[in-house]
Amino acid sequence: MMKFWLVLLVMWLGGDWARADWPMARGNAQRTGNVDGQGGPKSPKVLWVQESTDHFLSAPSPGNGMIFAPALGTLNSGVMSALSSEPGVAADKRVVWSKSQPSLKLPTVCSPAVVGGQIIFGDGMHQNESPTLYCLDAASGAAVWQLSIPGALIHLEATPAVVDGKAYFGAGNGGVMCVDTSKVTLDGKDLEAGAVAQIFAAKWKELQAKYEADKKKDPDFAIPPSEDALPKPAPKLAWQQGGQGKWHVDCPVAVAGDAVLAGSAHLDAENSGDRALFCMNRADGAIKWRAELKLNPWGGPSVSGDLAIVGCSSIRFDPKEIAGAKGEVVALAMSDGALRWHKDVAGGVVSPVAISKNGLAIFTATDKKVYALDVKSGEQKWMYEAKAPFFGGVAIAGESVYAADLNGVIHAIGMADGKLQWKLDVGKQTKALGNIYASPVVDGGRLYIGTCNIDSQDARKTVLICVGEK
Repeated sequence: MMKFWLVLLVMWLGGDWARADWPMARGNAQRTGNVDGQGGPKSPKVLWVQESTDHFLSAPSPGNGMIFAPALGTLNSGVMSALSSEPGVAADKRVVWSKSQPSLKLPTVCSPAVVGGQIIFGDGMHQNESPTLYCLDAASGAAVWQLSIPGALIHLEATPAVVDGKAYFGAGNGGVMCVDTSKVTLDGKDLEAGAVAQIFAAKWKELQAKYEADKKKDPDFAIPPSEDALPKPAPKLAWQQGGQGKWHVDCPVAVAGDAVLAGSAHLDAENSGDRALFCMNRADGAIKWRAELKLNPWGGPSVSGDLAIVGCSSIRFDPKEIAGAKGEVVALAMSDGALRWHKDVAGGVVSPVAISKNGLAIFTATDKKVYALDVKSGEQKWMYEAKAPFFGGVAIAGESVYAADLNGVIHAIGMADGKLQWKLDVGKQTKALGNIYASPVVDGGRLYIGTCNIDSQDARKTVLICVGEK
């Protein structure tokens, strides 16, 4: 924390930090898990392994030489860590910064959006309420702003979509919200976001001076300042749609052109939420159309030209419910929500469908299969079968499709034919047995994914792993 106010001034002054933004779930509205256009690893060469006791349930998000990884820590505390993505970094130096309690209030499973040198993410899971949306400086982890959202069954589980200075996100029973990230409110005053760092720097200097004075008076009782003591500016709420339990939006929203797409689930136990896909006007949240769904859209919407592709499932991320799970992938017209095609799946589709440049809709299911369908017709082009169910979706990079099954095996599959190129058993490779719930991410030719052990009766180490050529 030393010289923290100088870090904040550097943040405010800015710079060309961001190599490539990661502005929404899986990097883009096509949910490819890759935004730089580079191919992925051609062999299962492990570049580095970071051991942990945290649980990596969600995918990391890449930034400039770093990977931002949400996790569940001790007693389900929320953790957000920035790790160096470069090989050759010692394990004790790989974590650049990390946030947990009291900076993060609730469990964190939300992969962050990475835009303009900042990361934006939320906290809370289904059992939680009254979450917070956070914005941190990506390089230092310094707080920029945060928005508290009170209410029962409100939580922020999925990556926000950040476009043109606005952040769009699902909030459980809070529906869909849009905030203006360029303007914040502090002590009832409207400020430009760029002015916040100056205020933080002045406050930090004041706190540090008080600490130094207290040390001179009584060093045994002097308490060093913490980031939690800084002011907490909040972004301006632009609009909210489907709140008060009308919708229940846990999956990531997609932004395409002037449209925001959001999948709402129906919660049987709580008798809450409208099971449908909604299309809203990006400017004001006005509903353009609603398309009813048979199953809950836990996979959320992906966009392919004039089509919205939605993965649906009868179950969520619960291994005990895999037997008998059913799924569906639905293609709807972006113009009016009309059904173009659908495919029934003998397993739940709980992660987003990825859309390739050559017109394939590729997704995983809990029936141990990876499917590739023609985007326009829904016709199956190929199917790859593993030996374990899939919770995480796929990443598409170059001519390969990457998926990781629940038992911790990474599969590299040929996009043209669905044939296995290579596979890697993460548990055997790292001697850290665990499950993979998350979808892989490919950035700079390297693949990143983490493991978890939340269903294990005994405490085991977990890993965040990087696979690549160099």
